[in-house]
Amino acid sequence: MTLVRIDNRLIHGQIIETWIPYTGAKIVIVADDALAADDLQQEIMSLAIPQTVESIFVSIEGLAAEVEKIGSANSSSILVLFSNCPDAKRAFECGFGFEVLNIGNVHYSPGKKQISPSVALSDDDESCLKLLSKKGVELDFRCVPNDPVQVRF
Repeated sequence: MTLVRIDNRLIHGQIIETWIPYTGAKIVIVADDALAADDLQQEIMSLAIPQTVESIFVSIEGLAAEVEKIGSANSSSILVLFSNCPDAKRAFECGFGFEVLNIGNVHYSPGKKQISPSVALSDDDESCLKLLSKKGVELDFRCVPNDPVQVRF
């Protein structure tokens, strides 16, 4: 199983305690250009992940190749994390295909609309998600696996 999730917090308690067990993920991939270039932040985030789970940090453009490489080497479940909608869209456009996108947490800031307790979207975020939806990606708005889907988009 591969779960693709937008969560501006990236690696945190909900990921460790709910999503990794739910998916059975043995690999967590953080697709973020800034983190891919920051060894110290990678080390800090990796400390939170159980030792039985591998963490990989890649650029948005490098994600598709990394997932393909992992897929050909083994059949482990993968959890892919993005910090925002534009990064998920850019990865999709760069060849990282996915059928379902979990939108778990997008913090509120001025100019955004709160559409669920944990998701606030800007106009750009909405456009991005609508484009992915039109391309056949199912949008799954929920914080943790046992939550009901919070928004129908």
